[in-house]
Amino acid sequence: MSTLGLTETLAGGRRAALPFPADFWWGAATAAYQIEGAVTEAGRTPSIWDVFAATPGRIDDGSTGENATDHFHRYREDVALMAELGLAAYRFSVSWPRVRRAGGVGVNAAGLDFYDRLVDALLAAGISPVATLYHWDLPQELEQAGGWTNRDTAFRFADYAAAVAGRLGDRVRLWNTLNEPWCSAFLGYGSGGHAPGRTSHREALTAAHHLLLAHGLATGALRAAAITGQVGIALNAGTVRPVSNTAADLDAARRIDGLLNRIFFDPLLRGAYPADVQADTAGITDWAFVRPGDLAVISTPIDALGVNYYQPDLVGAAEAGATDPRTPYPTAQDIVFHPTPGPVTDMGWSIDPTGLRELLLRIRRDYGDIPMYVTENGAAYADRVTPDGRVPDPERIDYLYAHLAAAHEAIAAGVDLRGYFVWSLLDNFEWGYGYTKRFGLVHVDYATQARTLKDSAHWYRRVIAAGGVVARLPYE
Repeated sequence: MSTLGLTETLAGGRRAALPFPADFWWGAATAAYQIEGAVTEAGRTPSIWDVFAATPGRIDDGSTGENATDHFHRYREDVALMAELGLAAYRFSVSWPRVRRAGGVGVNAAGLDFYDRLVDALLAAGISPVATLYHWDLPQELEQAGGWTNRDTAFRFADYAAAVAGRLGDRVRLWNTLNEPWCSAFLGYGSGGHAPGRTSHREALTAAHHLLLAHGLATGALRAAAITGQVGIALNAGTVRPVSNTAADLDAARRIDGLLNRIFFDPLLRGAYPADVQADTAGITDWAFVRPGDLAVISTPIDALGVNYYQPDLVGAAEAGATDPRTPYPTAQDIVFHPTPGPVTDMGWSIDPTGLRELLLRIRRDYGDIPMYVTENGAAYADRVTPDGRVPDPERIDYLYAHLAAAHEAIAAGVDLRGYFVWSLLDNFEWGYGYTKRFGLVHVDYATQARTLKDSAHWYRRVIAAGGVVARLPYE
């Protein structure tokens, strides 16, 4: 019945599940700035996203994360929703500006207190806490000192990681040091589409290296704090396909793969930057920001790899006059991104679960049998509450069904996949789109903060209870 050719059978009057491992983590994910609100409470200092969102023209609907979904005050209600769904794990991010004191001296205990309460509430509900230390909300004070183009930021990040580990290290089950460093570097410092809004390909490459250095230093800091959980990183990796087999289109795919995937995978898992990426970007930077010993720190062994997947990329060489000077990818101004045939989400992103299967298999093939988690996967649709109080979202159910089926195929092919986190638990502040895009399993009325489980949430609850993929219908 699925797009992957999988079939379902009836057993005992119910549709049989496509089973996953018994200890598989069924989860959902969020990020601090997107849901917490309370941006001036309990000692929190401004982040780059506070400043970016307050700048006219940066956010589609002119909104900010000032209130978001008020998770800071409503976290107990949200944990109760997680328990109702039966989540095995919840991936949240710690807000660096909530933990760092103004001036950078010491730790804001009140900020750590919030995460202490959250983690305890999760454990009391039988939910494993998964903490991301950086989901894009750099303290504005550090941006004013150079942000991720300043090497010192990596060391300040390690200090922050140690502080959080000192409070939560005995209870968090899995740590992601960074979430999607590609976005932080290439959207934040290259295209300017994300905070802090800079537009320099040279700075983007510098930031990418310092983010990786921060990861390596933080990994060491976490382990020095004698944490009990695993350590990893979450990358927005992608399956990059050429639009044709011409030499020019194949080279376009090689370059994008290098700047999206290998520029992070290779230093993390092989201890070296790809030679072709360095050669391609030689006219932009001399890579002098890479200092002796950096790659040994960056390639500190991790316990697990997080993979965030939404859509594949279909690329080719641009025809004359079709170049894109605003691309976030250095050296890719002469590359065109083509729409993948088929349906799209409300973001305009193509729906192609085969890309997830291919990506997981590619990582295993190229980098070894590393444990993996799908740390983000989901879809935005224009969801609305009906008069009877339901939120029908059949497209999201289809999306999740197909991608879970693809993940199952990857497991069957030998991938050590240990968990899957839907993006997102809640509708929220969707970065540059503001509140115009809804990814959540739970609908949020932003005027009242009322939460309503969508049909996809009811369906996901059945998946979790069954331990595997079930029929697309939300109810039986």
